[in-house]
Amino acid sequence: MKIISQNKKALFNYEVMEEFTAGIQLEGREIKSLRLQKPSFAGSYVVISGGRPILCELNIPRYRHDSSADYQPKRRRYLLLKQTEIDRIEAKLHDQGVTVVPLAIGLERQWAKVKIALVRGKKLHDKRRVIQDREEKRKIGRIVKGFR
Repeated sequence: MKIISQNKKALFNYEVMEEFTAGIQLEGREIKSLRLQKPSFAGSYVVISGGRPILCELNIPRYRHDSSADYQPKRRRYLLLKQTEIDRIEAKLHDQGVTVVPLAIGLERQWAKVKIALVRGKKLHDKRRVIQDREEKRKIGRIVKGFR
């Protein structure tokens, strides 16, 4: 899958428990917009309503050549998953503190796909550890670059 955009905030704020790849039901102008512009994952999440997973609050900007007035960039979009995957997600959503968020959106041939994950919120000390590890890697990279 060729990644168009990633949700880096989700990887920082949550610990990923399990990942799934789902198709996404889009209109023609939305897929055209995805190919040209990056969507915004801010505040996006997945709910299961009536046995169907729905992606909420994913902002796909308006296609620049679209002249219709009825476009809603944050509309709810259905996700296409196997029934066994939907059942597994639904069973794990009943646990305390577990939610489903989109991690990335991309194209597989002509189809738009969304990588979603069951996640649990990180504690503050876990986030600090991630920041500390990142800073150490940068320092090591600078030192190694100086010796070349």
